[in-house]
Amino acid sequence: MKCPYCGYADTKVLDSRTSNEGESIRRRRECNHCSQRFTTYERVDKLPLIVIKKDYRREAFDRNKILIGLVKACEKRSIPLARLEQLVDEVEQELLNEYREVSSAVIGEAVMDKLRELDQVAYVRFASVYRQFKDINRFMEELQQLLDG
Repeated sequence: MKCPYCGYADTKVLDSRTSNEGESIRRRRECNHCSQRFTTYERVDKLPLIVIKKDYRREAFDRNKILIGLVKACEKRSIPLARLEQLVDEVEQELLNEYREVSSAVIGEAVMDKLRELDQVAYVRFASVYRQFKDINRFMEELQQLLDG
């Protein structure tokens, strides 16, 4: 491992431990040349998930887009950010297990299914943006389905 301070190519590992619930390894290192200490993280490099947009463009999956939408939908709700991040983790893992390329519609539905279980008000907010309700009747249909189901 190259030292970030002096650029020397030889460092030694002082300590290793798992982090992020076993998803990565944290290593404390020391440069053999300048004796500076620094931390590195190792994680499994996952194959990228490709999202097929409505206009058929393809782009890399960006979990932050989902998280930003959830934060907006959950404004003034008592849902901790850690729970929203967990929801995104769950959706991302499900998608990675099943797809290499996935439509944005499948992602949106997966997020809404999880959000419906978490908070119904946040679900309606998210659905109103995601489904682009054009009028109050469509909005009421969605509310009725929520009440019935």
